Amino acid sequence: MAEATAGGAHETLETTRRDFIFIAAGAVGAVGTAATIWPFIDQMNPAADTRAMSTTEVNLSQIPVGQEIKAIWQGKPVFVRHRTPAEISQALRDDYAQLKDPQMDEDRTKQSNGSPGKAEWLILQANCTHLGCVPLPSFDPGYRGHYGGWFCPCHGSDYDTSGRIRQGPAPKNLYVAPYVYLNDTSIRIG
Repeated sequence: MAEATAGGAHETLETTRRDFIFIAAGAVGAVGTAATIWPFIDQMNPAADTRAMSTTEVNLSQIPVGQEIKAIWQGKPVFVRHRTPAEISQALRDDYAQLKDPQMDEDRTKQSNGSPGKAEWLILQANCTHLGCVPLPSFDPGYRGHYGGWFCPCHGSDYDTSGRIRQGPAPKNLYVAPYVYLNDTSIRIG
């Protein structure tokens, strides 16, 4: 009987060592697998230069009333226009005009988070919705439009002071760029 007890204790001790070896080998295998797989998973994340281009900050205090700048966001131009009171009035009057792509001026100035924007600032992607050309602003010497906004010289698309298509082959309004106000004098595009 004493031998059976001693053998049983020996079996328990041996089982514990065996379990420890299995657990240790499994842990080493899991860590090795994770270390091998991690670089493949991590390479799917966007590169640092891509993340840096995902947003652009613009200082609005440098843009005089009635002028605009072209900011670059994700390698594409964006119009940031400081509209005059006359341009805002014209855009509001045109809310009820016959438009190819009807949209209220108030909707064209909204921030991407849904908050209301400021009527004097219009932030638009600067590509004609016909074939992607960059339209000319109304103060450009080559401007030949009739609505005071932008004119695409390639095929004659004419946009009003809110970036809505009024005449020409473009099927849609100039797209509003996604933006939010960081404070009263700066925005983040993207």
